[in-house]
Amino acid sequence: MVRAAESELVVPLRNAWNITRYKRAPRAMQIIRDQVIRHLKVKPEEQIYIDPAVNEHIWSRGIEHPPRKVRLKVTRHDEPDFPIEVTLAE
Repeated sequence: MVRAAESELVVPLRNAWNITRYKRAPRAMQIIRDQVIRHLKVKPEEQIYIDPAVNEHIWSRGIEHPPRKVRLKVTRHDEPDFPIEVTLAE
């Protein structure tokens, strides 16, 4: 089966709210990375490039109040530099 080159992924970040409030935004970024690895079946040698706009969106309300969910556009490239790119979906 051929993988789609581009897909849209809605990542729930509710588990980021289950830890200390001063660690929520970093945990949200880790949840995003884990969900992309899980849903795209990323191999260990592949790299994931998360756009700085995603990081700014997560941190826009500070470390204590990340969004509850985020819609992402995930693109799988054939280039060896960054095969998987994660950006915000409009």
